[in-house]
Amino acid sequence: MIARLAGVSVPTVSRVINGRSDVAPGTRERVEDLLTTHGYRRRSPGRRPSSALIDLVFNDLDSPWAVEIIRGVEDVAHASGTGTVVSAIHRRTSSAKQWLDNMRNRSTEGVIFVTSMVAPPLQAELHRLNLPVVMVDPAGVSLQENPTIGATNWAGSLGASQYLLGLGHRRIGFIAGPPQLMCSRARMDGYRAALNAAGIAVDDALIRPGNFYHESGYAAGTQLLGLADPPTAIFAASDQMALGVYEAVRKRGLRVPDDISVVGFDDLPEVRWCSPPLTTIRQPLAEMGMLAARTVLRLANGEKIESPRVELATELVIRDSAAPPKQP
Repeated sequence: MIARLAGVSVPTVSRVINGRSDVAPGTRERVEDLLTTHGYRRRSPGRRPSSALIDLVFNDLDSPWAVEIIRGVEDVAHASGTGTVVSAIHRRTSSAKQWLDNMRNRSTEGVIFVTSMVAPPLQAELHRLNLPVVMVDPAGVSLQENPTIGATNWAGSLGASQYLLGLGHRRIGFIAGPPQLMCSRARMDGYRAALNAAGIAVDDALIRPGNFYHESGYAAGTQLLGLADPPTAIFAASDQMALGVYEAVRKRGLRVPDDISVVGFDDLPEVRWCSPPLTTIRQPLAEMGMLAARTVLRLANGEKIESPRVELATELVIRDSAAPPKQP
């Protein structure tokens, strides 16, 4: 856009931005004026002002896994002398606009979005401001092809399902996450793939929708336990939903894992202290935050990154919430 308004080529604008001397004085002045007018931010590789910040943006902040990501980002930011600003845009256009207005007034080095669907106008504005953007566990494909950090959701879900199959379970209930999220779809696919590989037909009656929060896990668990032929195990696509299942099991006078096995996904800190401690898939949330922060700072320094998409490995953590199915 700057090149078009100035009536010059894109390489000429690039030479002005990079301080090259091979640009006519009049052209340089015209381009400089346009860069200033349109709020373009220059970046000096290897140098960071003492007031530099990373903006970390969530849809909401009411989940324990958000704390883990914040912890990872803050560890890297603190070590580099960079501050962190945490915001929640609550999926509302007005909140996103307010955040953008506030962000323009501070020394932001880059932006990390977590499970957010960033609207095209917002992405375009961040691109215009020359701000690097990294997506953590993105809801969808980034239109600007921003770097993304995720986890091996499909492999983790496959491993959890295979673990239950290995214990002897054949009727395994599944509580899914929000269908619009890529991670939810991958976890569903991993569950289905494990059953298919074991020669077990996927029973849609054993699949229930959820939203990653306790309440949906409780509701879905209650429905699954109320079936005429209930599952002997339930795999919930988040730890919070798994804990909701715990409550549904308790309300029916049953016990985990004596009457039904439960497996979660995330490995939040509190699940090792619940009763019984939850078997789950560890998602490296803090490490994802750390890598996102390092990537933003590298881009802000003008460095190139090796891959635009990184997936960190998940891991099955076996505790006490799953056992072989109870014999009839």
